[in-house]
Amino acid sequence: MADEAKEPGPEVATEEKVSKKMKYRKDKPWDHEGIDHWKVEPFKPDEMAAPLTEESCFATLFPRYREAYLKQIWPLAQKKLKEYGVSGTLDLVEGSMQVATTRKTWDPWSIVNARDFIKLLARSVPLEQAVRIFEDGVACDVIKINGLVRNAERFVKRRQRLIGLGGATLKALELLTQCYIMVQGNTVACIGPFAGLKQARNVVIDTMKNIHPVYNIKMLMVKQQLMKDETMKNESWSHLLPKFKKTNTKRKKPSVIKKKEYTPFPPPQQESKVDKELASGEYFLKPKEKEMKKKEQQKERQQKAAEVQKERRAKSFVPPQEPSERKRKRTEDEDEGSLRQLVPKLKKANTKGRKELTS
Repeated sequence: MADEAKEPGPEVATEEKVSKKMKYRKDKPWDHEGIDHWKVEPFKPDEMAAPLTEESCFATLFPRYREAYLKQIWPLAQKKLKEYGVSGTLDLVEGSMQVATTRKTWDPWSIVNARDFIKLLARSVPLEQAVRIFEDGVACDVIKINGLVRNAERFVKRRQRLIGLGGATLKALELLTQCYIMVQGNTVACIGPFAGLKQARNVVIDTMKNIHPVYNIKMLMVKQQLMKDETMKNESWSHLLPKFKKTNTKRKKPSVIKKKEYTPFPPPQQESKVDKELASGEYFLKPKEKEMKKKEQQKERQQKAAEVQKERRAKSFVPPQEPSERKRKRTEDEDEGSLRQLVPKLKKANTKGRKELTS
């Protein structure tokens, strides 16, 4: 009986320890740590109870140089759209593509994917890559780069810098971001996961702002290696990431033009040719006298030129300075030393030649 009286004691103590928040909460056996709450489950045709009541349609224009390619691959594009019950039309007269929902559309989001699909085809993305937009967890981003740089030549150089030599830089970005990147005209089209699209956009914008893509590629490579290491997942990476210093090149200082002092009076009129002739007295000379004066001036110029030429020719006939006696003695001693060294070498060569002849 005494034991029975003591049993309810610990139960009462446990009830007191439980907080008020957790008092009415119950265990959820269907929810455990193994479930991924962020996973997007695929949408199946049976999940839609009734067809769509309204029609949604999207259209986009395409450039003339894409007409031949789109005409060739349009049957394959229509086949892909029919899988989701979306209709597609290609208008070669107006140069436009249109997609619209039908009664057979079983996925409400498929029309948005179809809109992005035709947009990518218009931006020179091949059909094999544009079809990926219908996959779950894959999105697209069309980045406009024409407004980031004013100068046309600078814009072309920075766009080429993004592509790299033989497309090497672009290929490295694709591997790191797991996105397909297409640089065409004034836009950059990207297809891939959401995290990769964000990284690709940052790299493209930084490149157009005169930050070389190599720096961002190095940063992404380091981050990728750190993500693989489980010990570094919950730690700060700031001390491990590379830090690049900004080097400002010295530019030429613009020449300062001094402003002239303001005067209300106009500048003095310049003398004309006639005024100069009147001042020198040539105006009153006869035409024959003028010709004689011109000839005299020409002769003077010729004489000066002839004197300069004579001086230049005379320089080649000037004898060079002879070396001093000390320098002569040194050269003679050096010649004697070199001859003494050659004598034993010649003797060896002669003995070798005789031996070869006798053998």
